[in-house]
Amino acid sequence: MNTDLILSSISKHITFTEEESKYYLSILKPRRVKKRQYLLQEGDINRYTTFVVNGCLRSFVVDKNGTEHVFQFAVEGWWMADLASLNTQTPSMMNVDALEDTDILMISKDDMDEFYIKVPKYEHFSRIILENAFVAHQTRIMQNICYTAAERYQYFCEKYPNLIQRVPQIQIASYLGITPEFLSKLRKQLLLKK
Repeated sequence: MNTDLILSSISKHITFTEEESKYYLSILKPRRVKKRQYLLQEGDINRYTTFVVNGCLRSFVVDKNGTEHVFQFAVEGWWMADLASLNTQTPSMMNVDALEDTDILMISKDDMDEFYIKVPKYEHFSRIILENAFVAHQTRIMQNICYTAAERYQYFCEKYPNLIQRVPQIQIASYLGITPEFLSKLRKQLLLKK
């Protein structure tokens, strides 16, 4: 599996020596996840941080009525993990599955903890990734509280234009917390305004 993308992603923030790169690549576990296949299911313990090489993952929860609520999408160059489960090694409340056939690189918590000790600058990279994720989730929470559905959809379109055509509309509606029918109405209204 091609590892250029993950090394390129890391090199935007820190520089590995050749030896550190080789060691890092040696702890990555490549895997292919077929469309609709689970990577993590509610009740499992999340033991890996996952980097998407190509394809698309989604994380979601299922409420007591059986309704799915999309928490996150991850496409090429993005990371995915249930951090609560990973850090505490307790059962996950989330599910992660593939919306497309997806190639991923996985790093176990144990290998990552050891890598932090041997290559401390990797913690700096991880901190940047976590800070960016926190900002994105904080922004999303504020939008869910303060923005209308139309404003949330417009922001999604502006922030993630590559996902609009790629991810099924039913998944986008779930991510936005609206019904697919309401999303369809929103899209028609926005088209009429143009």
